[in-house]
Amino acid sequence: DTSKMLHFLSWIVLLLDLAVSSPDDCQLERDRLRAQLKSMEIRAMKQQEMIQRLMNLTQQTLNPAKENFFDLGDKQYADCAQIFNSGNKESGFYMIKPLRSPAQFRVYCDMTEGGGWTVFQRRSDGSQSFDRDWNDYKAGFGDLKSANGEFWLGNDNLHYLTSQGDYILRINLEDFEGSQRFALYRKFKVDNEQNHYQLHFSTYTGNAGDALSGSYHPEVQWWASHQGMKFSTKDKDNDRYDRSCALEDKAGWWFNRCHSANLNGLYYKGPYSAVTDNGIVWYTWHGWWYSLKSVEMKIRPNDFEPNDI
Repeated sequence: DTSKMLHFLSWIVLLLDLAVSSPDDCQLERDRLRAQLKSMEIRAMKQQEMIQRLMNLTQQTLNPAKENFFDLGDKQYADCAQIFNSGNKESGFYMIKPLRSPAQFRVYCDMTEGGGWTVFQRRSDGSQSFDRDWNDYKAGFGDLKSANGEFWLGNDNLHYLTSQGDYILRINLEDFEGSQRFALYRKFKVDNEQNHYQLHFSTYTGNAGDALSGSYHPEVQWWASHQGMKFSTKDKDNDRYDRSCALEDKAGWWFNRCHSANLNGLYYKGPYSAVTDNGIVWYTWHGWWYSLKSVEMKIRPNDFEPNDI
């Protein structure tokens, strides 16, 4: 198999390094084998990624999640907080229609942690690619049928939601050691497409650290803060970097130069190494080179009266 071949080639390279005769011929052979070894390492890495994706898909097929959709009939609700206050206390999928939205759309309502949360992003297992173009992030993508599916609700929908009042953002984070942290941001708002879905938020509370504003160190805020940043994707570069953060970090996000938080990055399993810090990163908890296991980003009105936060 591939691992045995890699081991075999490594031994050949080592033996050639130790050889003393015909140095020119040995050097050529070493260079050739090293190139072959590098090619096989890359192929093995890609095979491992493919195996992981197939395992995720197989798991989903063997254990399909209950859809848990609640049909509330013709009555319209602007968000999950209104649904909660109407007496529907069970987490699951509902239809909502924010005030400025031209049509209803499907959302996951999280009725835990006080209830009334409209979830707009979830990472859980790496089954969905978040390295998407502008139109995908505009409309939304992912699994909006499984209770633990990965998805992005859509920047247009996020704008419709946050333009109808003051909202609080809650970000739940979990690492591969089972620890959990959270971050809360008041007055969370996303502008419309004409303003490139510019991001706005105010005060932070929580125990994950304030990665979103970069306030953990005043000297880095000029490049690390996401306050006021426009949304960027691999085909629309709106960041403040001289190259493309979205291309380098494989995600759509509110990049600056480039980030202290990127929750749409590539799905690694904890510590990772790459050319850029392109994992699922929350700098103030695990730094740039640790990719988180799960993330949930959700909102509800600031004036919602929770049981607890």
